[in-house]
Order: sequence, then C-alpha cells, then structure tokens
Amino acid sequence: MDFSDDFYRIGKLPPYVFAITNEMKAKLRAAQQDVVDFGMGNPDGPTPRLIVSKLAEAARNSRNHRYSMSRGIPNLRLEITRRYQRKYGVQLDPEKEAIVTIGSKDALAHLLFAVIGPEDTVVAPDPAYPIHQWGVVMAEGQICRLPMPTPAEFLNRLTDHCRKSTKAPRMILVNFPHNPTTATVDLDFFREIIRLADQYGSMVLHDFAYADIGFDGYQAPSIMQVEGAKEHAVEIYSMTKSYNMAGWRVGFCVGNPKMIYALARIKSYLDYGIFQPIQIAATVGLRECDDEVTKICDTYQKRRDVLVDGLNAAGWPCEKPRGSMFLWTQIPEKFRAMGSLEFSKLLLEKALVGVAPGIGFGPLGEGYVRFAFIENQQRTRQAVRSIKQLLKS
Repeated sequence: MDFSDDFYRIGKLPPYVFAITNEMKAKLRAAQQDVVDFGMGNPDGPTPRLIVSKLAEAARNSRNHRYSMSRGIPNLRLEITRRYQRKYGVQLDPEKEAIVTIGSKDALAHLLFAVIGPEDTVVAPDPAYPIHQWGVVMAEGQICRLPMPTPAEFLNRLTDHCRKSTKAPRMILVNFPHNPTTATVDLDFFREIIRLADQYGSMVLHDFAYADIGFDGYQAPSIMQVEGAKEHAVEIYSMTKSYNMAGWRVGFCVGNPKMIYALARIKSYLDYGIFQPIQIAATVGLRECDDEVTKICDTYQKRRDVLVDGLNAAGWPCEKPRGSMFLWTQIPEKFRAMGSLEFSKLLLEKALVGVAPGIGFGPLGEGYVRFAFIENQQRTRQAVRSIKQLLKS
C-alpha cells in the first residue's frame, strides 16, 4: 500500500532538485567517468590531527560510552563562550546562553520547531539555503521570502515589509557570509536588524556557518557584537567548515536565553547529545586549533582564486567572493535561457563538472549556479579546461 500521499509534512516539501544532478553524477561515476564535483559544500580536507588524537584517546575510556547530555557537556559549552569572548569580545553564560547541537541543521530545524507555530511569519532572503525556508514550512510557520540581490536591498525590503505588514514577523532569519550568494555584511547591517527586531518584537536567528571563512582580510562580524542582541537573537555556528569536521556533526547555538531554553527543552525529548568523545575532541579543537582554522581558510582562498581566475579567462565572467566556501555566479549568457538545472546537467554531461543549480535555493536562484571550493587546485584547473571547451563549442 502506498502511504506517501498521507504523510502530512512530506507532502508540503518540494521535489529535491539536487537529487537530479546527484543521480547523474552517480551514473557517470558508475561508468568510470571522472567527475570534478563542486556541487556540495562538503569539506575534503582532514580534520586537524590534534582533534582526531583527542577523539581516539577519549573513545578508549569506557566512561565516555554512556549517554551524554543533550545540551552538551559543560566543558564544551564553556569553551564555546570563551571563544566568543576571545574572538568577538562577547560575554556569554555557558549555562543559559549556549547549547551544543548535532550540527547547525539540528540547531536550526529544532529551534524553529520550538518557537514557531501556525500563522507565525518568518522572513528570510531569497535565494537561501533550503533548510532556512523549508524548516519554517515543516514547523508550520509562514515563510516570507524577500529578494536579496544585495544585503542592503534585503534590508530595505525588510524595513518596508515590517512597516506595511499588519502583523510583525515572528522571526527574521539571516545567514552571513551567505549561502548560496556569498554576500557579506558589516556590523552596521546587524545593528539595523536588531533595531527592527526591537521595534517590532521579532526574534532573530543568524546562521553563522561560515564565520571563519573570509578572504582578502575580511572578517565576518557576529550579530552578538551588537548591543542588545541577546534580547532578541541567537546565532548558530558549526565546526564543519572551519575545522573540516563535516561528518562529526558538531554545532552550537548561543544568545537569547529564552530561545536557548526552548531549544534545550525540545532537544531533551529528541536526543541524548553527541557522542561524548566527539564533544571532548571538539573542546580541544576550539581551545587549541585556531592556527588550523587559518590554514583551512587559506586553502579555500587559493582554490577560489584558481577557479575564478580560470573561469574569467575561459570567458565566464564572475567576481571573487569575500566569504563562504562558494562561488555564486550567473550562467553564461548564451546558455542562460536553458535555466540552471538544464545548464547544470549540460556541464555534467559535456564537461564532467558538477555544480549546484541555483533553482534549488529558491525561485530567485534561477539563472545562477553555485560552485563549492571542495576540489584541489589541480582538479579545479582540470574542470576549468573542460568548461572552456564547452563554452567555445
């Protein structure tokens, strides 16, 4: 019996666009084709050796094999708050203003479940990382997508929306450096977000997954640096990109104590926290691996330069992003009419290069594709050569 039409929340979700290109990649690889894949933001580098060594040491201690704490072990929460003090000059209470999560998606999705209900409006940019929009839908909230050609334009539209709407947004959800567009902001942007939240009584959720991935001297600000931010906002951080810890699933959420409490309450029903040796290793990473984070960022910048310089030389105009691990670029003009999904399929078929089609990030992502800096410089050059041949054909 087919139950699929009866699944209430599944029926609200759209087809997963990326599954189409993923299936094509799988078939090409099964046919022994060498696909250079920039499609997913999945770090390819090793986790710093010190973190791995600490994991192995902690895993040998049987006391660490029992259930952990869904809020995270105290030492990890303390180290999170110390990092904020050291890096941003922000004081946080590790008991009330910090919680460990199973990656950033866990934090974001479960926080939305905890604080958003039917008829609550969440304002977010379009295009956006899919969970930012569909997490709201799964929580039965109302997503309000505001176009974001630039952060300044998004802020103008947000101000206008708040002024004209009969009901203030329950939450403003932002993400800078932004995925997928790579847009970056300064602290004044966040000051205005907090001002609006204070004026209209809205919560703010800032997804800070690319906190440490800034190029050419750019350092991304934390929304927690804004005076009064903790009265309205929480910030989500992930160790995935900064520490090459994608599969480890370590993230955390800091800020407003009421929102942190709500997230802790709902997580207490859903999980017993991350495996304790992973949390112990993550604690050491936050405390002792700042130099490794710098090296990882430098690697992404070198890959960015090879890719962007190569595409420009091949006749595909694009600009270097200041942050994130992505390049977001408009489809070359002569292919633009075919749309981002068909163009992504063409790149796979003719050039053996995988990218993420922009339409997968929302309606205003159409006409763009996203490259992730997850292939080394040699393979990036290989991909650029193949793309150049396709553009000339």
